[in-house]
Amino acid sequence: MRLLSIDTCGAVGTIALAEGEGEARVVAAESLPGRSASERLVAVVREMMKAARWRLDELAAIVVVHGPGSFTGVRVGLSAAKGLSEASRVGLIAVSRLALLAAAAGDVSGQVCAVLDAGREEFYCGLYKGMRCVREALLSSEEVVAAAADVSTVMVCEAGVAKALESLMPRLVGEPIAGDALPFALERIAAGEFDDVATVDANYLRRTDAEIFAKPKNDVKAAK
Repeated sequence: MRLLSIDTCGAVGTIALAEGEGEARVVAAESLPGRSASERLVAVVREMMKAARWRLDELAAIVVVHGPGSFTGVRVGLSAAKGLSEASRVGLIAVSRLALLAAAAGDVSGQVCAVLDAGREEFYCGLYKGMRCVREALLSSEEVVAAAADVSTVMVCEAGVAKALESLMPRLVGEPIAGDALPFALERIAAGEFDDVATVDANYLRRTDAEIFAKPKNDVKAAK
């Protein structure tokens, strides 16, 4: 089984080629620093595939981390993955960046709360039980504290978020990369759960300005 995984949600874009049955092994990986993903992503994918002597139509799936994160990065990665999927007729699997961050906690009991910076003094927050998403939402710091009240571990990958939420004693790890999405992809492939290329959307978790200014933050219910 061969897989292509793309993640351009963070400060550095990453691409991985992996193969294997039951457990995918990364056989090639590349990084796209800064904003170069928008210009180089597809070209780098082609170079990697050529070097590995792989064809797109041989892939079991094209995997993409579809946010939340940089609006431009999310859009670039998802658009490229959808285009490659349509061109090759290979199934597409979109995975949340919060899921990858939560998975970095390893084998822990109870729920894991993954938190990313969303700007505007807000945070992307995901509650996970193993690989299962309980809830994802855009929350204020107060709402994150409330949502994480009963979790076993809080995971962050940004120093600023760790400082802002220091009362939760978060665990700071490195940013997720494309290869981290592979376990989720393998589970989805085994279950035959692919995304519809025509309808899958970016996982922005962003409120509109109208919602931000019209709706008091304390109206958002904390996850149970």
